[in-house]
Amino acid sequence: MSERIFGVFLLLLSAGGIFIGWDLKAPISYEPVGPRAFPLLVFTLLGICSLGLVLSKRPATTWAPSPVLLRVGGMFVAVLAYALLFDKLGFVISTALMSIPLSRYFGGTWKQSLLAGAGLGVILFLLFDKLLDVALPIGFWLKPLLG
Repeated sequence: MSERIFGVFLLLLSAGGIFIGWDLKAPISYEPVGPRAFPLLVFTLLGICSLGLVLSKRPATTWAPSPVLLRVGGMFVAVLAYALLFDKLGFVISTALMSIPLSRYFGGTWKQSLLAGAGLGVILFLLFDKLLDVALPIGFWLKPLLG
């Protein structure tokens, strides 16, 4: 029963996302498909998957033990903080700060987590900015240095 309730919630969320994403238009044409293609695709896929949850016949779900739910909640908080701090701190620092707790949740040591976070932040920034030419925020900490 809980899967169906969650599926209905996700179905409503996807319908709202499609409704909002339908009106996205860029003031100038900077991409071949425009800014609304990605949200429409994601929310359409979410709607299809949520229909699968609503319509599937499954046995009753046994909930995970509390430590697992706490870890999932911690991961959610880390990704939420990433989304909220992305523009303010910039891509490199926010990615590093998000990667550290996530790698700890997956069993990494502090040294591995710190190195992975710093490496992911820098390497992904160089990959997206230089190779793929995707404009990423640099954050308020680098703006005075770069002009």
